[in-house]
Amino acid sequence: MYTPIPPQPTNAQAWLAAAAAVQDAGGEAYNVVIDIENPIAVSSTDHAILTTVDRFLRDHHANTISGVANTIFPQGLLDRHGADGLYAAYDRVLPRMKQMTRDWGRYFERMTSWKKVKGQNISVINPLDDLIQFMKAQIESERTYRNTYEMTIYDPTRDAGKVSNRQCLSFMSFKLTDDKTLMLTVMYRNHAYIARGLGNFVGLGRLQAFVAAQAGARLGSLTCVSTHAEIDAGKKTQNCVVHGWSIGEANDLIRQCRALPVAASSPALSSLPANAQTELPAR
Repeated sequence: MYTPIPPQPTNAQAWLAAAAAVQDAGGEAYNVVIDIENPIAVSSTDHAILTTVDRFLRDHHANTISGVANTIFPQGLLDRHGADGLYAAYDRVLPRMKQMTRDWGRYFERMTSWKKVKGQNISVINPLDDLIQFMKAQIESERTYRNTYEMTIYDPTRDAGKVSNRQCLSFMSFKLTDDKTLMLTVMYRNHAYIARGLGNFVGLGRLQAFVAAQAGARLGSLTCVSTHAEIDAGKKTQNCVVHGWSIGEANDLIRQCRALPVAASSPALSSLPANAQTELPAR
């Protein structure tokens, strides 16, 4: 059983096509597959979708699109500190994030800090930087290995046996084509399309663009496989403030976005602020 979605030109339009398909399936679907031609392009339609969804999240006291995206890739830190200072800057803000989110929602930490066990020795490695450096060396060599760049996000030492508060992004596979174009395929064990979906796509596109730029590759398509996807809903009251939305409100949001006019995409980066809200959790 799978739910194929026609390829889409941009993140925002891919999110809308996938969310609409899940909505049409009754609010829940399995193995939703969507391919995004340019994961950093934004058209006027995309901007309208991004703005509409972001306003909905803010109005319902949920994490913003930027807040979710920055858990996958902290664009604000890259903008301020550059590629050379990104990892050190992230390490500096990490203690504050841990105080707020404990062990939940920091995907970029999982990508850049992993315990490697060899015999009795335990060392901490940066899998993302290792992947980039290896890919860069391959691109610059006469013979390029094209199918050796993968990264697991699921960590059995953290996640095995847990019923809730587990990671949703599980695995990433980077692929180089023969013309040095970088594609990315990701797998989610569960995808909440309202609270996380669009922010996830934005963050993944920024991560993919960063890897391509650092390795010297061209940016290619992003493919997302959501093994389970849902039009999520739920409300809770915290400090006399209602957080969340009903399924009716979620469906209205998708219908509102589906009614927006379609325009051609342009290769500009998203104009949404990339303020470093990396402390906000995103599953």
